[in-house]
Amino acid sequence: MTSPQNPKIKPLPALIFSARWLQVPLYLGLIAAQGVYVVLFVKELWYLVFGAFDLNEQQVMLIVLGLIDVVMISNLLIMVIVGGYETFVSRLGIEGHQDQPEWLSHVNATVLKVKLALAIIGISSIHLLKTFIEAGTMGALPLCSTVAAGLRCTNITEASVMWQTIIHVVFILSALGIAWTDRVMGGAAGVMNGKSRAEHWPKPLE
Repeated sequence: MTSPQNPKIKPLPALIFSARWLQVPLYLGLIAAQGVYVVLFVKELWYLVFGAFDLNEQQVMLIVLGLIDVVMISNLLIMVIVGGYETFVSRLGIEGHQDQPEWLSHVNATVLKVKLALAIIGISSIHLLKTFIEAGTMGALPLCSTVAAGLRCTNITEASVMWQTIIHVVFILSALGIAWTDRVMGGAAGVMNGKSRAEHWPKPLE
């Protein structure tokens, strides 16, 4: 007899449902990308530590912001790998584990989208801050596209600063739109559930 937890599925629906396992190599690839970011972090940290006496304050700040950027991208990868696998492939079976992420207990596709949008805003903020710090070199250094390789130059222009700011604002508006849509859909679902309960609630005696 088939248990209620594992109902028997017809062949075609079973094939379609099992297609979710095709995402596993994608998540394994993201784990490999996570390893590359670890190598990049160690490389930048090594350069910061052993160049501490030769770097000025602005250079140290830019390297530290780069390290924070790597960490935030790494956090984004973890959310995609763990949350995506849990949501779209299979349960991880870590309920009750002492290291279970707090957000994973109530993750779904919508919550994952909101968290990813917030993570992207954080990454964009770091890039924008780095651009603002480097903006002091505008006019003081030539553009890298106009000088020979190896010479000190800058890639920062007024147009690039403007477009990065616009793109960052678009990210913020997109995250607000996703959160607002989630709230509206959650409110509508709550109203529908309330109506459903009201329909089944015994009517008062007249």
